[in-house]
Amino acid sequence: MPMIRPALTAALTIAVLLAGPVHAVAAPAVPTDPAVLSNLDHLDFLTDTVRPPAQAGHTTYRLDDEPSIGVLWVYADDLPDGGYHRVGGGTYDARTGTYGQGAYDADDVARAAVVYLRHWRQFGDRASRDQAYQQLRGLTYMQTASGPNAGNVVLWMQPDGTLNPSPVPVETPDPSDTAASYWLARTIWALGEGYAAFRTADPPFAAFLSERLDLSIAALDRQVLGRFGDYQVVDGKRMPAWLMADGADASAEAVLGLSAYVRAGGPPTARVALARLADGIADMGGGTGVWPYGAVLPWARSRSLWHARGAQMPSALAEASITLRDPRLLAPALADAAGFTPGLLTATGPINGLLPAPIDNSQIAYGADARVQSLLSVSRAAGSAGLRRLAGVAAGWFFGQNPANVPLYHPGTGATDDGVNGDGTVNSNSGAESTIHGLLTMLALDAAPDLAALAKAAGPVVERDGRHTVEAESGRLDGPVSVVTPASAWTGESQWSGDAYLRVRAGGRVRWTVPAAAQPRLVAAVINRVPGPGGVTTFASLGSVSHGGGGAQGASPAPGVLLPVAVTGHLPAGATELTATGVRGSGDLDALLLTPLVSVLVTRRAVLLSSAARTSRRVTVDVPGTGPAVAHSYDHLGRAAGITGGRGPITLDVPAGGFVVAAEPWPDPVCTLEGAGLAAPARRETEGRMFWLSRNRFAGS
Repeated sequence: MPMIRPALTAALTIAVLLAGPVHAVAAPAVPTDPAVLSNLDHLDFLTDTVRPPAQAGHTTYRLDDEPSIGVLWVYADDLPDGGYHRVGGGTYDARTGTYGQGAYDADDVARAAVVYLRHWRQFGDRASRDQAYQQLRGLTYMQTASGPNAGNVVLWMQPDGTLNPSPVPVETPDPSDTAASYWLARTIWALGEGYAAFRTADPPFAAFLSERLDLSIAALDRQVLGRFGDYQVVDGKRMPAWLMADGADASAEAVLGLSAYVRAGGPPTARVALARLADGIADMGGGTGVWPYGAVLPWARSRSLWHARGAQMPSALAEASITLRDPRLLAPALADAAGFTPGLLTATGPINGLLPAPIDNSQIAYGADARVQSLLSVSRAAGSAGLRRLAGVAAGWFFGQNPANVPLYHPGTGATDDGVNGDGTVNSNSGAESTIHGLLTMLALDAAPDLAALAKAAGPVVERDGRHTVEAESGRLDGPVSVVTPASAWTGESQWSGDAYLRVRAGGRVRWTVPAAAQPRLVAAVINRVPGPGGVTTFASLGSVSHGGGGAQGASPAPGVLLPVAVTGHLPAGATELTATGVRGSGDLDALLLTPLVSVLVTRRAVLLSSAARTSRRVTVDVPGTGPAVAHSYDHLGRAAGITGGRGPITLDVPAGGFVVAAEPWPDPVCTLEGAGLAAPARRETEGRMFWLSRNRFAGS
């Protein structure tokens, strides 16, 4: 389904659907090979065919000879007695048999085509080839083929095949084929992979796909890429002005298709478009530091927002770096994969909203799959076994490494639940998007049995100890400091955590009681940084932060910018009190972020450690399970730093800014102690305090 960026909320967003006609129920199925995770039964159930009426500007391959085209229902609601029924988006009108949005959308038809293409190529499955062909025919019908909007795509289609370019609620752009959009990006993704797959299998069809892809590239050129090299100022930072819908996330999915097209022999215009979009995405890399922790940001109009949903920017950069032979593109992808992602997994998992505090803690398959795919792509481009192994850990989300601690992918049916709230409530519907992205991860795991084993081992969570949020307004207030509750927590580019913040004036004091920890923690204050000089707040014995220096607003939707700012000192191990005092002027304080020097995720049979320290730290980890375990250490670029193993607790050095994956061994050419030596120990930090987590499973000094 389409992305509406400002719709990030503290609860899992579920489309408002009114009851439409009930369609055939998908019967539970048993995979023919229980070792194979990919089961396309539920995706097949969502497919349909339709004979569209004549509509100006819309046609597709061999429409006169094959008047029916492939489509895909956008949602599937679960039924009390098992199975699902298919529904469209928006309010259903029984009189007209239509939905406010439609029954099928180009977003999901495009991504379903990618699943079928990959399944066909991976397993040689003829039925998947046929479905890929039909979904691509349906997708290209939704593409506008002539007129001023040629190359763009109408998002929604009604059950009878009538296109709905202006749905309710309204999409951006409206009508939906009047500008570059997320659905145009996903169309390019599908057409690129489709051309590569059919180039030798069906040359006439591949030639048609090439023509339609070239049409979309021409639309990109006139709508977006003509601004290549132009920048917009956003809160004092230069942001690229030539991304699709201002989105690095949208542009990333187009880059995936363009990379496949160029590798398969696409024209020079495709290579130029690929290079320009990839350059824009690379400019969104956050580098290292407190925020955004190395992540590639998704939206060029905000410095304060990251979401897991559709965050395939590292994957796109890695694929483009291979295709274009441009290692420069790999650097921001590596920072995201090796620096940001381990900390994300130990703290929350793939949540829907860091804004910049973790506010929308709902999680969906689209976000989990984006982490897996990005790690796999970057691991291939960088030759990193560590990032490949980390992808196996990230895939554990589908097997219980989520707030509900239950599997969200069901191999018996091929359905993936539509998401889980931060409180563990599961949305047990299984619409197209969730099904598609669950299957994309399963296809990747089927191609790598060792990672499939690791993903299953990295299932239900035993313990998480990562970045922790303390709401500013939860403290005890003294003097000129007050709680401010804005009319809307959404600022236009980010969101106030807890729907409120503190205004701290000179002489105002706040005291927080925080949970005790057995190791030092980094402290970052989420503040509203304003242009020019600002107030100063000092944290007792730790350091001060300035509320100024936010930079010119420029194209930002809001004045000021919510950003985490590091406090110099560490909160000592065992500390339970934190005090802040306004010393000059005034400033707005949203939250405190406390990050252990070594964060930990403990699952059923695997452990992930993530370092935020500047030097290596020695830890002892006891992996759950009954057999011996192997711990692989990696530095901040995902390069191997050591292998340790044995029965019982394992003592090792966690590299500065690096990560460790520890698990019981299984047949795996890159996960064995046999013949492995230990890397030379790195310089470790000097704090000598021992800390214990998860009932002595994890200890460090």
